[in-house]
Amino acid sequence: MAKKSKKKELDWFDHPHNIRRLRTGFYIVLVLLVLPDFFLHKHHLFSTVESWPGFYALFGFASCVAIIVVSKMLGNLLKREEDYYDRR
Repeated sequence: MAKKSKKKELDWFDHPHNIRRLRTGFYIVLVLLVLPDFFLHKHHLFSTVESWPGFYALFGFASCVAIIVVSKMLGNLLKREEDYYDRR
């Protein structure tokens, strides 16, 4: 009977070099997505702020941060004790 080795098999995401590659790739993609904003003329609907380069990227980031902050506050507000349903 063959013995099973206790050594854990490493995944592709376990190597720091690969994680650094992914992070660098993500940053490059983010810059490439915002870069056309500096060269394209945009028509604004509501205010001139919309025509700023990178406005929608910044607005999306701020919206995600706001969602996370509000959900953390709601989680703390709605949190119950561990034995909340067992008490009578």
